[in-house]
Parts: sequence; structure tokens; C-alpha cells
Amino acid sequence: MKHLKDWLKALLIAFTIVVVIKVFVFEIFTIPTSSMEKTLIPGDLILVNKLSYGSAVPYTNYKLPALTSINRNDVVVFFYPMDEAKSISEKSYYIKRCVALPGDTLEIKNKLVYINNTKQDFPAFAQFNYNVLSEILSEDTLRKYEINEGGKSFDSQLWQLTMTEKTKALLEKLPYIKSIKDIDIPSNAYADYIFPYHEFYRWNINYYGKIVIPKKGTTVELDSNNIFLYERIISTYEKNSFEKFESKFIINGDTTNAYTFKMDYYFMMGDNRHNSSDSRFWGFAPENHIVGKAQYILFSLQKTIDKASSVRWMRIFKSIK
Repeated sequence: MKHLKDWLKALLIAFTIVVVIKVFVFEIFTIPTSSMEKTLIPGDLILVNKLSYGSAVPYTNYKLPALTSINRNDVVVFFYPMDEAKSISEKSYYIKRCVALPGDTLEIKNKLVYINNTKQDFPAFAQFNYNVLSEILSEDTLRKYEINEGGKSFDSQLWQLTMTEKTKALLEKLPYIKSIKDIDIPSNAYADYIFPYHEFYRWNINYYGKIVIPKKGTTVELDSNNIFLYERIISTYEKNSFEKFESKFIINGDTTNAYTFKMDYYFMMGDNRHNSSDSRFWGFAPENHIVGKAQYILFSLQKTIDKASSVRWMRIFKSIK
């Protein structure tokens, strides 16, 4: 009986340690989509450090002290803000790169990201969609250059393919590639699926902003246009009662034309810039939705042509940058 009690005690201690580590210290995630290619690819098993930005205490509004603050270009795991789950912890996990911090001014001009009027470098493995004109483009060529997204268009010689700048330069040297061109999107082309989904903001995936990222303690003057940027923050993320009547706003029963943010917010983008559901599509990521910093690829599996699994040995224990 004593040995049984000792075993049960040891198992309980081990179980408690595992739970504490999972809840407060580290989490392991599998990358399900291509939104962060080629930085992270489907099948990567990654380690996320929850202590970096302060672990959340389950079923409370409290967080442990952060070891560091979020920096621009950190790869961050967070709960998807647009999920309508009852609690934040029940929402889906997302992983993107933080491109703008609270208080930053962000603008995207012809794919280039500007923060506080300074042009930012693309991530090392950033991808975009291109129109490729070629008489012959085999599946073997696409596999050789690790082009996993896109395909042939209505024109038998025109392909729309997703690739890095490095891959684009390699393809341009092939004798049967006639041309590789950016997909042209006019600067004032309104995309109704781009946040904040209003014609006043004639933005699209290549041209976005200027926009100031909401910062805790900052007060904004509300009007009939910018309310579309802030309404979800006021009513959903920061849990105020909210009504609007033309250019008048009633917050918690008081008529006002100003609002002071209670939390910090972040602007997230995927490295696969034309194939990523990110802040351009759904807005700001609230600080209480942040889970942790993606630090290492622990393991990586890919499906081969015959649908068998094979290990991507070169990606094991790779640091995420």
C-alpha cells in the first residue's frame, strides 16, 4: 500500500509540473497553414515561450510579469480576436509577425511597410504573389524551387505563383520564363474585405493606412469615419456598452466624442504577405489576446508525393527569426 501511495504521489507531482509548464511556461504548436511561409511552414512543430510577454492566469484577467516586451518583428502566438468564443482562452490560436507596436504609425505602400514614416525591411523569407509568363512550367520545377502555392490561370502560359524574392530571381534566369511581374493593385482600389470595411478607407492588401495603432492611455477624438476603426475595441475588447446615432456616440450611458484606450494593441502580418489573414483583414490584436513568443522549431514533417510523411531534418531545432 505504501508503494502505491508513493507512486500516486509521484504521478500527481509529475502531472502538476506538466500542467504548470503548459499553462505558464511553454506551449507546443503545430503550424497548420502557409500564412507564415517560408519562415514557418505547415508541419513545423514549434516551441512558444509564454513567459516572454507574461503568462495569463486561467479564468482571470491577470497576467504574470513579462520577461520582455513585444518588439517589432517578433513572431507572436495570440488568440484570434474575431472568434466569438465565450472566453479568450477558448479562441483559436494564430501566429503572425508583429510589425507595429502601440502608438506606432503604420502605412503600407506598394507592399512596403512604413513605421513612423521609416521603410521597414521585409522578413528574410517574405513571400508575395507574382504573375509568371512561361510556355512550360512543370511540377518538378515548382517542387525544385519549393513553390507550394498558386497555379495556372485562364491563359495557358500565365501562372500566378507565390514565392520569395530569392526564388523569383532564380526563376527569372530560366530560359523558358518570359517574365515575372508584380500583381498590379491600384493604390486607391477599395477592397471591402479589408479592415475597417468602409469606403472612406479605400485600402487594399498592398496599400493600407496611414493608421495609428491604439495605445493604452491614449485618447482619440471620435467621428463618423474613425468609429469604424475603434468600435470593436470599445464594445467588444474593452467591454463598454456602446451606441451610435449619426455622429453622436453613447459609451456606458454617456454621450461623448472621445475615448481613452484601456489596453495596448498590435498590428500583425504574416510573412506570406498575399496569403495571410492578418491585421489588414481583421484589425488590431489586443494585449490580453497575446499568448507568447515563437522561439524554436522543434520538429518538422512534410507529406511526400505518395502522401507518406518525411522529416525535414534541416528545420529541427531551428531558431525562429
